[in-house]
Amino acid sequence: MGTATGPGLPRIVWLLVAARAINRLGAFSLPFLTVLISTDFGASATTAGLLSAAFGLATIPSRLAGGHLATRLGRRRTIVLGLTGCALAQLGIAAAGSLTAVAVFAVLLGLAFELYEPPSQAMIADAVGPADRVRAYSLLNAALAAGGTGAGLIAAALGRWDLRWLFVADALTCLACALTLRFALPADHPGRRTAERGGRPEPVHPWRDRALWALFASGTVFALVSMQITMALPLTLTHRGLQPSDAGLLFSASAVTVVASQPALRLRRLATLPDSAALALGHTLMAAGLAGYAPAHGLPAFLAATVLWSLGDVLVLGRILGVVADLAPPGGADRYLAAYGVSWGVATVAAPVTATQILEHAGVTALWTGTAAVCLALAATQLLAVGPLVSAAGRTDAVPA
Repeated sequence: MGTATGPGLPRIVWLLVAARAINRLGAFSLPFLTVLISTDFGASATTAGLLSAAFGLATIPSRLAGGHLATRLGRRRTIVLGLTGCALAQLGIAAAGSLTAVAVFAVLLGLAFELYEPPSQAMIADAVGPADRVRAYSLLNAALAAGGTGAGLIAAALGRWDLRWLFVADALTCLACALTLRFALPADHPGRRTAERGGRPEPVHPWRDRALWALFASGTVFALVSMQITMALPLTLTHRGLQPSDAGLLFSASAVTVVASQPALRLRRLATLPDSAALALGHTLMAAGLAGYAPAHGLPAFLAATVLWSLGDVLVLGRILGVVADLAPPGGADRYLAAYGVSWGVATVAAPVTATQILEHAGVTALWTGTAAVCLALAATQLLAVGPLVSAAGRTDAVPA
């Protein structure tokens, strides 16, 4: 599916990675949605959390629709539709004059937000062999982090001026990405794969796969932790007397850490670690970093904690998408990746509510101490439950998320 432009990876992988980095450059508005609702419209923390949760709820059918539309409508069309829909919804949020309008556009943003993911991830899965999927998806995560570096800096600058401009800038990058991919990706032929399989699609039932369920369960917990960081960090800075837009600097520090630590993943001691041990180490590092947020009051302390949990994040991310794609039957990668991705939708619903409620009723220390404890529990679960379940299902080389 394309000619190679780098060692072992085809052109389409590099194209999707580059486009995703460009889009990620503008994807800095979501962490500030609750702040915008609270500051511009005087809503309570509870109301802001519920509206953000409504966005997250809408991402669940969006992810499933992305897998379905990629099969029926075509992957390129689905990608362009999703990015364009995100842009229009974000422009609506930026121009909204009432809390009701913000709520409507936030839900519309959620419905378009995840359409991109299943077809783009499936394109990468089809473009490379199983042995190269870890590398391809790790490259995708590194590109997201690289884009996030600039995103955080832009957020810190625009956020001090007017939070609404964050959504305008995000919309513009979505439109630029949609236009680029519309002309650069291969044309859609949604019926070709069916014809190649004799004119009849193979049945794809991801929710009947016990191995996928094991990955989904652990992945949902990891996604909840990740989304809680995204949602709660700006509010935490506000509670500690800092600018919420300084979260952009911390997100940039996290992105720099992810990119800079990529070569370390090839070190023999890390590369030869058993999957469950590597993941347990990653979750333990995340726990240590997030626990550091609990006593932090100045930006340097928040920065040190951010670097630490980001190192753990590097160990966890990358392999899971390849594992899910490997589990899928021929032609079923879109549906499997869409099903697994629902874990992020569930987390996006839960995180705004849990973060705002714990902050409001228990405070910053309880929020981050509890999140760190969840990471430790997840590390133990990887070693004792998820890894053995996936191996028992015949995936001895699988990596639980």
